Order: sequence, then C-alpha cells, then structure tokens
Amino acid sequence: MDWQAWLVLSLTVAALLCLIFSHVAPYLVMMGVMTLLSVSGVISPAEALSGFANPGLITVAAMFVVAAGVHASGGIDLLGHRLLGQPTSQRGALLRIFAPVAALSAFVNNTPLVATMIPVVHSWSRRINIPASKLMIPLSYTAILGGTLTMIGTSTNLVVNGQYQALTGDEGFSLFSITLVGLPVAVAGMAFMWLFFPRLLPHRQNDALLSNLREFTLEVSVAEGGPLVGKSITAAGLRNLKRIYLVEIDRGGVIHSPVAPEEVLCSGDRLVFAGDTDAISDLLRIKGIAASDQQPDSRRRAERRLVEVAVSSQCEAIGQSLRRSGFRERYGAAVLAVARGGERVKGNLGTTTLEAGDILLLETGPGFIDAQRRHRDFLLVSDLGQEAPRHDRAWLSLAILVAVVGSAGVGVLSMLNAALIGAGLMIACGCCSLKQAERSLDLTVILTIAASFALGAALEKTGVAKVIAENIVALSFGQAWLMLALTYIAVSLLTETISNNAAAVIMLPIALGICESSGLNPEPFVFAIMMAASASFATPLGYQTNLMVLGPGDYRFADFVRVGVPMNIFVGVITLVVLLVGWPLYLE
Repeated sequence: MDWQAWLVLSLTVAALLCLIFSHVAPYLVMMGVMTLLSVSGVISPAEALSGFANPGLITVAAMFVVAAGVHASGGIDLLGHRLLGQPTSQRGALLRIFAPVAALSAFVNNTPLVATMIPVVHSWSRRINIPASKLMIPLSYTAILGGTLTMIGTSTNLVVNGQYQALTGDEGFSLFSITLVGLPVAVAGMAFMWLFFPRLLPHRQNDALLSNLREFTLEVSVAEGGPLVGKSITAAGLRNLKRIYLVEIDRGGVIHSPVAPEEVLCSGDRLVFAGDTDAISDLLRIKGIAASDQQPDSRRRAERRLVEVAVSSQCEAIGQSLRRSGFRERYGAAVLAVARGGERVKGNLGTTTLEAGDILLLETGPGFIDAQRRHRDFLLVSDLGQEAPRHDRAWLSLAILVAVVGSAGVGVLSMLNAALIGAGLMIACGCCSLKQAERSLDLTVILTIAASFALGAALEKTGVAKVIAENIVALSFGQAWLMLALTYIAVSLLTETISNNAAAVIMLPIALGICESSGLNPEPFVFAIMMAASASFATPLGYQTNLMVLGPGDYRFADFVRVGVPMNIFVGVITLVVLLVGWPLYLE
C-alpha cells in the first residue's frame, strides 16, 4: 500500500477509536476526517463533498419533513389511540404495540416515530396500569425491526443504497427489495420479545398518583363543536386518568364538584384538573381540548409551545389576578396551570392572584423564551418541547404518507422524488409549519452521513477496502457463507459502539471488495450490512431510539444488555439463515 492508503487506514482507525472512546460528536469526527482527506489530496474536493448531493441523503432529509407532518398533525396520535386499546396483560400490550409501530416505522423514519410514540405509550401505560419499563424497550426494538421492512424505514437503508449506487454505478434497490429479508426477521424478533421480554424487563413503577413535586391546577375548556361535546366524562376518556384528575366543571358560573362519571360535557365547559407536568402535556394533545381563555384555529395554535416559568419578585403582574393584569396581552402567553409551594391552587385561574415563586405552565408563541431572556419577570424558563397538534390535518397527513409510499412502491416516482413531493405537500397543506419542518432536519445526522461518504470513497479509491476484504476472505478459508457471517458480525459490533450509519458506510466498500475478489453476489452482503447496522439492541448507544427510551423507561445500561444481547444473537442468526436460503452467494 502507498502512503495515501496508510493515511486512510490510520484515519479510519482513529475515527473508530474516537467514536468509541471519546465524547466528541460523530459529525465532528467525520467532518474532520473528510477535511483531512481533502486537504491531503487523497480525494478531490468534489469527491469529498459528493455525499452532500447523494440522493440517499436528500431522501433522508425529505423523509424527516414527511414524518414531521404526520407528527405535527397528530396523525400518529390518532392511530396510536385507536389501535392501542385496553389490553389486560403485558403480552397483550406488546401485541398492541407491535402492529402499528412496525407498520408505521416501515414508511416513517423510526427516529421521529419513536419520539412521537414515547408520550403516547407513556400515557397509555399509566391508563392500563402497566409500568413504562415493560413497554419502552419493546417500542424501540419494534421500531428498529419495522425500519428494516422497506428502503425508507430507516436512514441507514437509504444511505447504504445511495452509497451502493455511487460505488457501483448500478440503479440500486427498490422500495421493497429488502422486505423479503426484513419481514421474516421482524416477525421472528417480535415473537422473541413476546415470549421472553415480560420476564426479562425490569418492573419499575411509581404507584403514587401525583409524585411530581409540583402539582399544577390546569384549566381547559371543551371546544365548541368539538368531538367531546355530548360525551360523558367516561366516554371522553377523562375518567381514571393516571397522575391527573378532574376536580370540577365550571358551566356558566355553576361549579359541578365532585364530577360524576356519567356527567355529559357541554360546549364551552371549563374543566379544572390537578396533575403534574407530564400528565398535563398528554391531556393537551386530546382533540377537543382547548386553552380555557381562547378558541384559536388549529394552524395558529400549532405554532405555540408549552413553557414552564417561575414568577420573579420583579414581575409586574404580582399582586394582580391573571385576568386583571392582562397577562395574555402583556406577555403573549396563555396561563394553563399554576402551582404554588408544590401544591395546586384552588379556584378559577382567571381570579388567581400571582405571587413571587409561583410556577406557571404557559402556552406561548415561539419567541417567548428569547424575549424573557432580556427581561426579569421570570426567574426560570423551561421549554417543555410540546406543541399542540393540528388535528384537522391528521387524515390529510396520513393520506400524503400513503401517496408517497404508494408512488415509490409501484415505481411511478423514485424514492427521492416521492419524498421531496411529500415533504412539500406536508408544508403546503399545513400539516406542519415551516419552522416545524426546519426543526425536523437533524443537522448533526445529515452532516455525519454526508461526511461518511468521503471516508467510504477514500477506502475504495486507495485500495484499503480491497486489502481488508482479501484478509476477511483469507480468514473465512474461502467459504462464502462464513464471509457473509463475518461481514454481518463486523457491522453488528461496530454499530453497538459507533453510529449505525457510519458503521454501514465504512463496511460497504469492504463488502463490495469481498464480492469482487471472490466472484460473489453483492446483494445478500448489502442486505446483511443494512440489517446488521439497524439490528442494534445490546446497548442504548447503538441506536438512537434506544437512547431515546432510556429515560422514559427508567432503564439502566444493564437492562439493555440483559435483553439486547440475546436479541442481537437471535436476530443475527435469523437474518443469516434467511439470506443463505433466499439468495445465491455466487454470481451465475
């Protein structure tokens, strides 16, 4: 090997060590490698930047926007609440999760899907009295398995497909090319979870109804002409809520308390709840619930966010009631809930007199936090990251998603064009705002993927990939099935310690080198890389959705090891068996 090859090999090893053992962000590592490769002349500037124009990367970005539209419109909430139901056992709850989550993650990138489903499943777990620790890891694992069903289910599949096209010049794979592998693996993986996870997962549950240190008083109203009008408290799903309870109903100035389960809701009813922040966030996503002092249109309200603030001693509204102080006009924020001294404040929120130290839950415009950083009215500002969904666009967003999938699936449009059109329609039709679309584009993920292409190109150009491939061939004693197994194992080990996209991009040119030097069919090797890069269960660091459920499920690192290692082994064996049975390893 010449000096360029040794430099590429050294940078590859250094990048892997940095990703595994340091806290440096993956995008910084890969951007640094890309810069060094370009400056040293190993690859040209055009080759270094080619990843930013790769169709796979652009498809990933467009699908983030499509997923944002489904999320912001409440489309996933709609399906989740309709399909999850009321199971009576843990295994029944798992079955309710498997079907909708696997089906959705096949067509919606699983990272925003899990982000959307976490509060849905968390609220549902409280309603059915099953600990979230029994459901959050299965949620993540099911989304991972579902993402392997199609080429757009996970960014890894799109990235590998794009790099495969760039390295070989072939057309790449269609939307459902990987389904013949992913479907049996997903079914087997969900069966494994159904059989063993109820016993292996920890049981962690706080049985206290209101364990949050701050118990808020929340006042909302029944939207005029909304779906809750004419329904009883029980039928509306407002009875037996966990961590929040209905205290009273204010109907035309007449207080109804305690509230009977059969009480029928009327248009404009003011509902007073007591509960903690998380439970309030869940409540505000129910269609037909509106802030008590406003009835905004869904497009305008979707721009607003939940913010938790502490009233400063310098606040000009202290000593005045919320209504008399003109709080809404003064700060551009509606007060949804108040807590004082860790307890709820009784009575009508409009007549509540503000005191220093009160904790307020506000529905604000997007500029509220920035404005308060320049003033002293509030000592603490915490953005809860919750936005009201555009419920009237839910079915439209799902229709756009189906159109994207259908047009790409039957070949009317390429995956890239279908995703771009779908993203544009989500914004144009009001399923998500322009700002929501912008926030959905995870710049760190996009930079990591784009910069990784430069390293993959350098491995191929300098011949390092071919040398590594020849060594793997020698290690496998010329056995094609062993080469396939070693490829899968190498990617699986890498993806548990570095990002799955980086692991796949590094290994693909090596796998293609193996196939070229041994006359093997590249298709099963490419599918093995896609599956191994996604099937990361043993650590919370291996896949972003695992990290996302770590906190909500109250998990420890050892919890993932206990269930994830056997899951990794089982899924790996099933994947290799399917590939060996279903695909010829040698080119005819």
